Amino acid sequence: MTLDLPDAAQVSWAPVGPDLVVQGDNLPYLRALPDAAFRLAYLDPPFNSGREQLRRTTITRHDPIGGTRMGFHGRPYDVVKSSVTRYDDAFTDYWAFLEPRLEEVWRVLTDDGTLYLHLDQREVHYAKVLLDALFGRECFLNEIIWAYDYGARTTRRWPAKHDTILVYVKDPERYRFDSAEVDREPYMAPGLVPPEKAALGKLPTDVWWHTIVSPTGREKTGYATQKPLGVLRRIVAASSSPGDWVLDPFAGSGTTGEAARALGRRFVLVDANPDAVDVMRARLGDGVLVTRTTGS
Repeated sequence: MTLDLPDAAQVSWAPVGPDLVVQGDNLPYLRALPDAAFRLAYLDPPFNSGREQLRRTTITRHDPIGGTRMGFHGRPYDVVKSSVTRYDDAFTDYWAFLEPRLEEVWRVLTDDGTLYLHLDQREVHYAKVLLDALFGRECFLNEIIWAYDYGARTTRRWPAKHDTILVYVKDPERYRFDSAEVDREPYMAPGLVPPEKAALGKLPTDVWWHTIVSPTGREKTGYATQKPLGVLRRIVAASSSPGDWVLDPFAGSGTTGEAARALGRRFVLVDANPDAVDVMRARLGDGVLVTRTTGS
């Protein structure tokens, strides 16, 4: 179901309502949310890379007679559909954009809530200073390094193959972290531990080796900056409980929503990009209320 609403402040949300996908500016929507509503917030904002992010998706079919493209083993193909999803990732003043949104996220977290802020090397150092001031340095829990090995290479410096996820808790004495619910990893040297421990695997550390979403894999949605489901499942499993509400104000392809649903959590996803909302609608399907604000 889709609703068109006149103003972001009139988009209602309550813990008894349906899962939500909201199209529009996340700042006025965040300001309209009640205090202490979410156990977990995951933010994957634009990285301020200074360029437009896009992903081009092409669907082809085998056409032995009129095919104009040559594929594997010289088989001719025709293009059935070609589409591009994009968003602008350049900000004149990045922190004037992000800081008020982080302040609102702090407000809507429960007293035992947790924030995961996903950035790269361009802005994460400034984010650490800002979050220390906003949450308090004692509320810093982890700096997670998500390492992957895919994409372009350079020979002029060390190739950048990781993102950083900063983890802050609202109260360092009463946050949730359930290591028993987190997926285990194989030991790098299984011969050095007892067989029963090797079979169980180990709890992940703050360095996560996880591939990106494969451009040709089943998980892909076609969205330019889609994050892997495995990364979000780990976050949701560790820092929330079944029935909790999870917030993602920069929802993109909706991976947070898919992870939350699979683990029995509720979710609110917000994105200003209509391409993102279309992807989330197709990905999450029935049972999600999609709302739009005027001008979106």
